[in-house]
Amino acid sequence: MSPAVEATVPRGPLQVDGEVFSIKRVADYFHLTLVADGIAERTRPGSFVALSVGGPTSGTLLRRAFSIYRVRPAGVYGGTVEIVFAAHGAGTTWMAQLQPHDPVNVVGPLGHPFALPKERVSCALVGGGYGSAPLFALAERLRERHCAVHMVLGASTESRLFGALEAKRAAQSVTVTTVDGSVGIKGLVTDPLPALMTRNHIEVVYSCGPMGMLKAVTDVATAHGAWSQTAVEEAMACGIGVCMTCVLPVVGDDNVTRMVRSCVEGPVFAGDRVRWDDVGTVPAGAYGAPRPGRHG
Repeated sequence: MSPAVEATVPRGPLQVDGEVFSIKRVADYFHLTLVADGIAERTRPGSFVALSVGGPTSGTLLRRAFSIYRVRPAGVYGGTVEIVFAAHGAGTTWMAQLQPHDPVNVVGPLGHPFALPKERVSCALVGGGYGSAPLFALAERLRERHCAVHMVLGASTESRLFGALEAKRAAQSVTVTTVDGSVGIKGLVTDPLPALMTRNHIEVVYSCGPMGMLKAVTDVATAHGAWSQTAVEEAMACGIGVCMTCVLPVVGDDNVTRMVRSCVEGPVFAGDRVRWDDVGTVPAGAYGAPRPGRHG
């Protein structure tokens, strides 16, 4: 049975002409701090921002969506929003070259954030790569509610871990895994999870990272009778529910599967409601799916 929770839905998003406060390299990732007044006060753990990338002369029209790592309310320089990203494509490569005071248009906070327990429970927070970034603000909110917080961080190798040192300050226990064994336990992030859940009587599991990892974490949580929430990493082109590029099949309370938008109805979903094996498809029987024998 899932513990009672209260939703923490932020107020409506803002579009802000922000600017770079700082950017620094952290192992294989970049840590970007933006001055974006008004967004920090509205942010809840699990929310994300959509950034305009490429500059005014770029042909890159679509925004890039990033989970919010941390926010700081208005101060001397205004409210700030922090994100962590890897430079993969044209948009993030452009972002990696930003300098302090460069302009960046920001929309946020977007999406449905994590729900927080109403009661004191023991929680596991599981992150893969820089997917662990939004879990630190969540850990802080959980500790404010006197919940026990245990973090499990995993990556392919040590340079792709994020936040291992910060986790020691954020959680009562920290477990680190790497696929190549360069640090921590050699293996997948889910390998030590069953024993940790049993040892600490985990009732709620929060996770953020690659989709395959989220499925595996959900399977472990469900097998142990825990309630799970996952922040999915689907490609989001608009961030506001218009383009429909980030849909995935989710089972509703009425047991009907619907293709829902990760950016609006998510990115946080109850893990056992996502049809993980059918992500990327419109499964037969889903609401609105084509019926066999019908064409056109």
